[in-house]
Amino acid sequence: MDRLIQANGQPHYGIFAAAPGLVNYRDFDFRSPMGRRLGVLAKWRRFHQFQYFGLISDELIGGCALANLSLAGIGFVYLFHPASGRMIERRFKLPLGFGSSFSQTPNEGVCQLRSGRNLLRLENQAAGRQKRLWVELDDGTRIDACFSETHPAFQPMCINTQTGVNGWVYAQKVAGVRCTGQVRSALGDFDLAQIGAFAHHDWSAGYMRPETHWNWACLSGQAGEQRVGLNLSCGVNETSFSENCYWLDGELIKVDGVHFAFDRDQPLQPWLINSYDGQVELRFEGRGLHREQTNLGVLASNFKQIFGQFTGVLRPTGRPAVRIDNLWGFVEDQYVKW
Repeated sequence: MDRLIQANGQPHYGIFAAAPGLVNYRDFDFRSPMGRRLGVLAKWRRFHQFQYFGLISDELIGGCALANLSLAGIGFVYLFHPASGRMIERRFKLPLGFGSSFSQTPNEGVCQLRSGRNLLRLENQAAGRQKRLWVELDDGTRIDACFSETHPAFQPMCINTQTGVNGWVYAQKVAGVRCTGQVRSALGDFDLAQIGAFAHHDWSAGYMRPETHWNWACLSGQAGEQRVGLNLSCGVNETSFSENCYWLDGELIKVDGVHFAFDRDQPLQPWLINSYDGQVELRFEGRGLHREQTNLGVLASNFKQIFGQFTGVLRPTGRPAVRIDNLWGFVEDQYVKW
């Protein structure tokens, strides 16, 4: 599929074997809930895009996100050292996105944010379907992390779903892939291959609900002889099709709807995550979190990303169960108005 939006202005919907070449949102026949055709300004204001790159290992946890919210460009990056409990985190907000740029080609192009001597950059390279994170901070922190979806072979979750009466969201998810590169920071210097790091990645864009909430869970690691990745959500990307899945050695396995049971006031307390079809039964215990709150009236967010460890079991149909034993990963509790 070369383009997500068809010649008639309507999106392709469903789960795709490969990413579209271009998320051509400007060609979308965007209408009000009452059917009135909306113009260029409304298309710009309501289109949002974000990209996230996560690092997971026993020795170092990291996350970096970039978001284009039309009225603002937002980015954050953090590193967490489990052994010491120490953490580095930085946040950036750029009015109208000045200093940021976003490509609409999921497997190629650059999304980046620059603020003074700080740079957050996510590169997608079509050759080898490589994803690279490059971070430079004015405190000397440097992150250079990369993974490939072809060596070994990996099947990403590529999905487009309807949102509300007049929107859609394209999402592309990856988890359970080996990560290489270097990290230099006040927490120490790390060779990501030597510490056995894994990565996960999220590329999402579209006309999302103006006010929404979601929970999300992701893990990556080694379970016995198998590389395991997991991506589960509740609240978004669920109309007719669902992004819920896990990966065993790069093979994508679909999962039914999931339920997140947790204490919203105490997010570091255990979470229980179970799927309706019985394939997923997990307990998550938080070790730290990245939290952001913004309330600007037209834009608002109450965001908690908790990093910690999963235990439990995955039960692929017709195969032996896969035990999950203290694998590191993430959960989120997010409210947003945009």
